Amino acid sequence: MAPMTLPPGFRFHPTDEELVAYYLDRKISGRTIELEIIPEVDLYKCEPWDLPDKSFLPSKDMEWYFYSPRDKKYPNGSRTNRATRGGYWKATGKDRAVQTSKAVVGMKKTLVYYRGRAPHGIRTNWVMHEYRLLHSASPTAPSSLKDSYSLCRIFKKNIQIPKTKEAAVENNQSFGDEISRGREAEVEDENFNTSSSDVTQGTPNETGMPDEYQPPFTSDEANSSANLSSLRPDFSSDPFQVRYYMCV
Repeated sequence: MAPMTLPPGFRFHPTDEELVAYYLDRKISGRTIELEIIPEVDLYKCEPWDLPDKSFLPSKDMEWYFYSPRDKKYPNGSRTNRATRGGYWKATGKDRAVQTSKAVVGMKKTLVYYRGRAPHGIRTNWVMHEYRLLHSASPTAPSSLKDSYSLCRIFKKNIQIPKTKEAAVENNQSFGDEISRGREAEVEDENFNTSSSDVTQGTPNETGMPDEYQPPFTSDEANSSANLSSLRPDFSSDPFQVRYYMCV
């Protein structure tokens, strides 16, 4: 089946119920599906990184859906063979029921892909949700076919490496030190800040007296000359005062 041409902005995000009760049920019972958006691929003959190219969906959706025939691991058993050429899919957690408003229609299994061979495989960030049908809504669907196909959602999980406890403590301490240093700098700025009025008006008022009570002199020279002129006596009228003043 060739990839379909989808309209711009199309996104395929079905619920678990829709995947099982509509798409998987109709695939197994042979009924018509309005939009053939899910291809049939033998997932266990492909590596997960090769699957996006086999999907009919836009690659930027980062989720890929496939019908996969169920390959039995043993002829008389119910276990599925999930080994690929380069690794294997390993189930994790418990299967969860998929139900409609009326009843349980299927089961959902989560699997993780491992490179190599068990039990020494290397875990990857490729994940699969495998859906299987339990009860078909079609009265004519043979019960023997319900295990013939599974519907799988494949995606690549983004794994973020957590910081160690020591690194987190160190980051918190350095952050606290930066805050304390910032507060100390603010206090210093407040204590040693010179106002703009002191700079523009000349010498700061060190005595703390209001400007209106300061001497009306503009410079130290004016102050000294005024003081000397006020203390110098006038001897022009009486020469005796000159001799008396010198004796004293």
